[in-house]
Amino acid sequence: MPWRHVVLRGTQVLARCEADGKLLDQGGRVEIRYKSSDGKSYRAAARNLELVPGDVLPDDHCSDAAPVVTARDSAGTVPLSSSASLVAYTDGACSGNPGPCGLGAVLLENGARRELSEYLGIGTNNVAELTAILRALEGVGRSAEVMLVHTDSQYAIGVLTKGWKAKVNQALIASIKERMRNFPRLQLVYVKGHAGIPLNERADELARAAVAGRSTSGWVEIESSREQRV
Repeated sequence: MPWRHVVLRGTQVLARCEADGKLLDQGGRVEIRYKSSDGKSYRAAARNLELVPGDVLPDDHCSDAAPVVTARDSAGTVPLSSSASLVAYTDGACSGNPGPCGLGAVLLENGARRELSEYLGIGTNNVAELTAILRALEGVGRSAEVMLVHTDSQYAIGVLTKGWKAKVNQALIASIKERMRNFPRLQLVYVKGHAGIPLNERADELARAAVAGRSTSGWVEIESSREQRV
């Protein structure tokens, strides 16, 4: 497939397109390259790409490249390998807001899988979402070259990585940011909740179970599996 120049958030990049110049939209995302010889392939939301007038470029205009995972809706542009050794899915649940709340987390580390379901008592949904991220970072117990933490909380991503000013939960946010310093290539990745993403659904299930049972399981090792992550 050929290429054409587009603008992504003020930066001119190359994007896959049809022979007639129409962007090759696959599920709302388009393959892009920052440089023709970069060696890294990214995927960007089609709605964020602005067409630049010009010729359609041949397929060999860009060299072969390996796909790269980037954190959507989070700060920073550090590319992360899709083979990250640490991957977490986190979620919070609350019955009333505030009300009884709990969290769920799924942690994948070098092929091993652990799950956490924890009851937090009376609190808010945002507290549950934030604490789930904190527990995932604490559950690793070590720094890592690459870690991806998936959450369906725009609020959590905003206050932790985008500089949003938090009026409440400041101590909890500070604790998470301190923990995040142990992971120089940590990315918070936004995933849409209740969208059928298996491990995000599992984190939600664990959080709701904690609230329903007013109980905490602690980290539990699960037999290794190969569910689709995203």
